[in-house]
Amino acid sequence: MLTLFEHPLSPYAQKVKLSLLEKGIAFDAQTPDLLAGGNAAFLDTSPRREVPTLIDGETTVFDSTIILEYLEDKWPAPPMLPAAPQERARVRMLEEICDTYYEAINWAIYEIRIFRRATGHLADSLIARAGKQVEGINAYLDRALGAREFFNGTGFGCGDLSIFPAVNAAAFNGFPPPEDSVLAGWLDRVRARPSVQRVLAAAAESMAGFDTLPKLIESGTFVREYRDHRLEWMMRSGGSQIVLDGIAKRTIRFSVELA
Repeated sequence: MLTLFEHPLSPYAQKVKLSLLEKGIAFDAQTPDLLAGGNAAFLDTSPRREVPTLIDGETTVFDSTIILEYLEDKWPAPPMLPAAPQERARVRMLEEICDTYYEAINWAIYEIRIFRRATGHLADSLIARAGKQVEGINAYLDRALGAREFFNGTGFGCGDLSIFPAVNAAAFNGFPPPEDSVLAGWLDRVRARPSVQRVLAAAAESMAGFDTLPKLIESGTFVREYRDHRLEWMMRSGGSQIVLDGIAKRTIRFSVELA
């Protein structure tokens, strides 16, 4: 059986779990103790100390996009990618946008609301900026979906499982697609899928004890990673002081240096 190191709230882990469930591949989901740095098995699979990572016998795979490709290569049925090359490219580009642009917006909202990186006027300003950005990316996705039933076309696939975690998280944060939009209709259809309901149930269960997180951040016990798109979001959206304060307090880290 496959082992998947994950966290139920990670959008990257969610899309991998959705692919596994849709393909009917048995797996054992484990959440490493990230406060303690993770166990040895997890650390051996993740040079960036990030979830998700996958163990398949002697094979280990990190990075959600690469894991999805591995699953598609080894278990091609049912296919999660469209048949036509141009359609495959289209859904892969949508995945990239959600991974490197949309995710940062949702992540920043959690940094402010859950981890209390900012309060008062700064927090209000950053949340308002995030809301406008969600409005923009949702409009982009609405146009990309167009008359299709799913982003993959007529059936659910990689385009949908990559986009769902981002759109759903934004809706959870109070920024849903407009009620009359095709994106809102798509979101309702996807939420009804058994695989999605399982992923959402695990995410809800994992949120117990969230009220302790600001104290863990302040004490330096829990250090959040600011890399790539996340750091970019803070710097261009008005949160540069959050980054500087986090570096000074050592409550922010960047990618691990390999040795």
